[in-house]
Amino acid sequence: MRIALIAPPFIQIPPKRYGGTELFLASLALGLKKLGHEAVVYGNGESEIPVEVRWLYPIAQWPIKGEFSETLKEMNHTAWAIKDATASCDVIHINNAFGLPHSRFTKVPFLYTVHHEHDPALSNFYSHYPDVHYVTISNFQRSRENMPHLRTIHHGIDLSRYHFQDRKQTYLTFLGRLAPMKGAHLAIAVAKRAGIPLKIAGEIQPIFRDYYENEIQPHIDGKFIEYLGEADLALKNEVLGNSLALLFPIQWNEPFGLVMIEAMACGTSVLALAGGSVSEVVREGLSGYVCRSVNEMAGYARDIETWIRPAAVRHYAERHFSMERMAAEYAKLYAEICQPVALHPELDLSAASSQEPFAA
Repeated sequence: MRIALIAPPFIQIPPKRYGGTELFLASLALGLKKLGHEAVVYGNGESEIPVEVRWLYPIAQWPIKGEFSETLKEMNHTAWAIKDATASCDVIHINNAFGLPHSRFTKVPFLYTVHHEHDPALSNFYSHYPDVHYVTISNFQRSRENMPHLRTIHHGIDLSRYHFQDRKQTYLTFLGRLAPMKGAHLAIAVAKRAGIPLKIAGEIQPIFRDYYENEIQPHIDGKFIEYLGEADLALKNEVLGNSLALLFPIQWNEPFGLVMIEAMACGTSVLALAGGSVSEVVREGLSGYVCRSVNEMAGYARDIETWIRPAAVRHYAERHFSMERMAAEYAKLYAEICQPVALHPELDLSAASSQEPFAA
């Protein structure tokens, strides 16, 4: 099969730092390639992945400011990509709501991975496109939606890119956006109550600058509480791999939480607060603990030497969160939704985009 994977145009694939959707798409494209399928990634011109890449905008643009011009850019990119993919692909796999209206104008099957928390307005929007096949990334997320074609496929990652570390150093880690719902301020509280140093890595988005300056920065002393900036893959491997545990004290219904499986891939356990997907990703007593409070997290952190088992954590990640498992589940779904349409012969496949794609 030839599958169009359509990303937003703002972050390169794979991402150099921030970019959960982009990390997902990079892993999926490589997994599909290993299975013998053709993945065509529609991203931006800075994407570097060993599959066919097509792009309308040559330069990545991150962070974005949430301006109307950026919305127009994403709409334009998505419409162009879908028209281009219609001419040659068997499945169009979109990852934002802007692509859904275009499903009315082609008989190529559409699949949409839902990456966000439940939003009533979006769910109502989805109800107008009942023929699209939707994938949620956690069972919790699926339980809040009611589209007719709906299933869960958990994320997976390229485990070969993450280095297993058996021997840990004496510190805890918080890795993620420095935003209130991600709970970096609670990670600081856990570290202080446990008496264990904390390393923080993550993006400070403009919209949450006040949160960082008021709730995080006053605690950073460069010794007990360190801020390391944004994390690329090398820093993730170093910080997560050597850490006693990843702290994941979320304050919202997390749709999935890729950083949890990145930590597990390095053999690092997760201490999390409950919310959304957490109980599906963290196996209690094996890959970490789902806690009820900051005090409980601090207690597990203090006693970590009695229960930490890095090799078992890595093995758990290999069994449940590999890109190969994820890609196989998506490939099975693609095959199912293609069956009613035998390579869409009624389409005019000579139709081409008015804007020629660049191929990398």
